[in-house]
Amino acid sequence: MSFVRYIKKNVREGTQISPLNIFIAAVLGAPAHFLFYFIFKYVFHLPYESFALRMMAAFLSLSVLIGVQLSEDAKRYFQVYWHFVIIFTLPFIFTVYLLKNDFHELWLYWEIFMIFVLITYVPNWLMFLFDLLVGILTAILFFIVTSPDAQLNPDFNIPLYSIVILFTVVAGYLFSYSNKKGQIALEKNSALQVLSGSIAHEMRNPLGQVRNNLEAIEQYLPSYHPGRLSAPISDYTLDRLYQHLAQSQVAVKRGSQVIAMILDEVREKPIDKSSFIYASAAVVTQKAIDEYGFESRKEQEKIIFDRNEDFMFRVGETMYVFVLFNLIMNALYFLKPYPEARIFITLEKGERFNRVRVKDTGPGIPPENLDKLFNAYFTSGKKGGTGLGLSYCKRIMQAFDGDISCDSVEGEFTQFTLTFPVVSDAELQQNRDELIAKNRELFENKRILVVDDEQADRVAVRGILTALGVKVDEAENGKDALEKLSGALYDIVIMNLKMPFMNGYEATTMVRKGEAGEENALVPIVAYTAAPYYIARSKTKKAGMQGLITKPCLQTELVRQLATVFQDLQKVSAKDLKGTSLLIADDSSFNRIALKTVLEKYGMLIDEAVDGNDVLKKLESGSFDLVLMDIRMPLADGIETTNSIRQSRDPDVSTIPVIGLSGDSDEGSIEEAMRAGMNDYLVKPVDTKVLLMKISQWIKAN
Repeated sequence: MSFVRYIKKNVREGTQISPLNIFIAAVLGAPAHFLFYFIFKYVFHLPYESFALRMMAAFLSLSVLIGVQLSEDAKRYFQVYWHFVIIFTLPFIFTVYLLKNDFHELWLYWEIFMIFVLITYVPNWLMFLFDLLVGILTAILFFIVTSPDAQLNPDFNIPLYSIVILFTVVAGYLFSYSNKKGQIALEKNSALQVLSGSIAHEMRNPLGQVRNNLEAIEQYLPSYHPGRLSAPISDYTLDRLYQHLAQSQVAVKRGSQVIAMILDEVREKPIDKSSFIYASAAVVTQKAIDEYGFESRKEQEKIIFDRNEDFMFRVGETMYVFVLFNLIMNALYFLKPYPEARIFITLEKGERFNRVRVKDTGPGIPPENLDKLFNAYFTSGKKGGTGLGLSYCKRIMQAFDGDISCDSVEGEFTQFTLTFPVVSDAELQQNRDELIAKNRELFENKRILVVDDEQADRVAVRGILTALGVKVDEAENGKDALEKLSGALYDIVIMNLKMPFMNGYEATTMVRKGEAGEENALVPIVAYTAAPYYIARSKTKKAGMQGLITKPCLQTELVRQLATVFQDLQKVSAKDLKGTSLLIADDSSFNRIALKTVLEKYGMLIDEAVDGNDVLKKLESGSFDLVLMDIRMPLADGIETTNSIRQSRDPDVSTIPVIGLSGDSDEGSIEEAMRAGMNDYLVKPVDTKVLLMKISQWIKAN
């Protein structure tokens, strides 16, 4: 730890400004200083008393009450004032009276009392010494200036008194440490209760969506009659099944994000900006609205989106969608008693900042709650709310170099404003140039077929790809595409989904069947569509497509998506994985079966283990290329088992690649897994594409 960080840590620990501390300082300190003037002067007749000093101390004690009402920003400056008040009212005043009264026995006792009180208010040894020394030294200076001719005649036993002082300091800090440990335990218990409550509350929404969609899927599925063919499913029913499947997938994704968000907020984990991209505010906002799990059509119709003033911003797409989800969810909650109320989402361009405004015509927010909305754990009348959503939205917006604010008139409206810095043309051009330069080698000399009945869209895509050194051919529909594919080899096909004569789904099915030649049967096909992303994603994946791009498409988005497909092809090949022998270790039979089902499709040979001991037995008796190891298992967990594997005398066992699988995403768990000898670590639920890449990567490396 650096010296500066160490000092900051001590200042933070020694500055305990709780409302209770402020209240006691004011209620006890102010009357005490006022009354002691009269008691010591007229009852005990001590040589020195100062009404001015007592009134200053009383006033300063009362003044700390302003700290309760200060904003978060102002409280940083109040910390300095707090220490000034403590120094003046405790070590300075008490030491001045000790000196002015020539070490009177009564003031010797009060000096010990002062030290004990100072420890309770400043529970850090370095800050305690700082406040004590500053107070004593300024008191000595005050005494010298105001009493230059005074002669001090201490007649007490200084060594004995010093022992009492030392014992007071030690005892004070022992009591302080004991109280601190108890407070930490209480805070930890309270934090765990809040955390569990937060996860339980926030997960109800996505889990409810999954449940509702599964019930809808169950209704659309034909009746099951063993030994008899089921009735064919109509196009409408199939479309509805895909839609409910897509909504369930989005809900699961949202649930994972909620858990990650809550854990990051509790740990105060900084937001990673490396994945931020430049995107269209209109496109990403529309995507968020499309993916939101509305409870009904009426609820969805409450949203009115004006995308006329579109602009570019630099964001993490998932994080921005999360912010909008929170604002929409909160607005819909409060609009339930107001059937005529609406939610207006508008884009607004500015000179220095662009804005996304989310305004609802609901009940509004009381003025006293507006300043607290973005504080962690604050809720404003939302039953069961945790107060984490808006505080995390604030963190996200600040990570975007922007901000979020709220304006509301009770009984009329509530408006949240998301502010983003304007992205200059030069910045966008630099981003495009860097993206193209980074991926030029991937695209160079590639041959791409663009299939679209809209000529303007084909021309736009051709213009982007030609700049990358790509040879581009065009087809107007699915039939035309099959003819082109029959006569030439392509590296990628960009396929519009909705076309006359033969749509993209039909054309892809024909290609995969080998109707365009066996050499093109496995050509990567990327869907290109104006349909909602979350619905088209499930359909295109099932149809055998490798990617999805939504219209209208930006140059950066097109390049990024196609580059991802090319990179995936380089990293994962079915030939590389076929015949690979894997051991899946997980105490959950459901998890083992799910992984086994996916991996066997790629020709991998799968064996299973139910715990760490079972893993070691399997490795001793068989030969495997890689182990997928669950972290949490009975008998011997993944960490212990990996340690045992690395210590094996059999080189085939000790060097086998191990990929850890866990629902825990904190850095401590990952570091522990890596120290145990794991080669990699994936967080559940695991993305299939990422898992295949990791398996291929470590098998090649081994």
